[in-house]
Amino acid sequence: MRRAAVLGLVLALLPTPIRAADRAAELEGLREKIEESRERVTGHEATERAILEELEAVDRRLADGLRERDAARRDVAEARARLDVVRPQLEQARLRLAATRRALSARAVALYRGGEIGPVRVLFAASSLRDLMARVAALRLLVRQDALLVARSASERDAFAAIEAEANALVAKREEATARLSRLVASLDGERRSKASILGRVRRDRTSERRLLVELEQAAQALEATIRSLGARGDASSGGVPQGEGGLVRGALVAPVEAPIAQRFGRVVDPEFQTETQRNGVDFAAQAGEPVRSVARGIVRFAGWFRGYGRIVIIDHGDAYHSVSGHLDEIQVQVDDVVLAGQPIGTVGETGSLAGPSLYFELRKGGSPIDPAPWLAGE
Repeated sequence: MRRAAVLGLVLALLPTPIRAADRAAELEGLREKIEESRERVTGHEATERAILEELEAVDRRLADGLRERDAARRDVAEARARLDVVRPQLEQARLRLAATRRALSARAVALYRGGEIGPVRVLFAASSLRDLMARVAALRLLVRQDALLVARSASERDAFAAIEAEANALVAKREEATARLSRLVASLDGERRSKASILGRVRRDRTSERRLLVELEQAAQALEATIRSLGARGDASSGGVPQGEGGLVRGALVAPVEAPIAQRFGRVVDPEFQTETQRNGVDFAAQAGEPVRSVARGIVRFAGWFRGYGRIVIIDHGDAYHSVSGHLDEIQVQVDDVVLAGQPIGTVGETGSLAGPSLYFELRKGGSPIDPAPWLAGE
């Protein structure tokens, strides 16, 4: 009886280590799968950047490239303009030097023909003391003129060499600037193709399209939160446009740019991406480089890059009114600058834009967007 019990106990215990070993192997396999999955997710996150982040990186490189391109263009233009001035000067210096050299050559021939005792013969040919003195004075004048002719030749030769060196340097500068301009144009074309590739991927991929829509909505929320925080700071600030003394007059605002409104305020369907979004402002169909103005007196609260909007300027107009100008190329104001109605604050660009150059303009009251069109004069 005791042996049977012991045998039963042993038999009951024998499978236990086997089951535990199986569970350990199973757990180890799960750990490996989890680790592999984690590595895949980490690798995906490392290679998948946010679409707006990609676009902003391209826009920043484009903005830097455009500034460098414009600087190279100015260098080429300046070198050409200076060459246009220097080349006639070089030709005039060449003609003067040639004339002086001809005169020197003629004097050299005359001196050669006269020989070493030529001046002596001139003196001894005098018929009287008075004639002798006149001949001495003439010879002195001739020697002085010869000395001046030699000095003038050296001076004109140096002047010609200096102008020629400047012309050569200008040609080299123009060629270097032209080559740099060509490289920058090629680089800009590459960046534009990169941006087009990103947007093309969004159009082809519904997942990317939805992701972009979410990012744009998040960008709008971030802008709203930023303006609310700027408004809070403006309330506490004593400078700029104090609350109660500023504000905007409906229908009397200066148009921010000389261009028609292409996209209006409200719910819109993007014709390119077929995504429905809430447009919190308006898009003006303005050309790149056109001046952007402040719609009213105010103080600059923000001036710089903002994800989803490119370069923007936010102006506090008092009484909790703010205006936002986005997609700018150049920003011509700084934070805390006081601006007047109609004062330039930047230029139209395409930073943060999904559809080329334009001006994105918002008007907000207490942080909430309002339709800008009825507030603009002439709309």
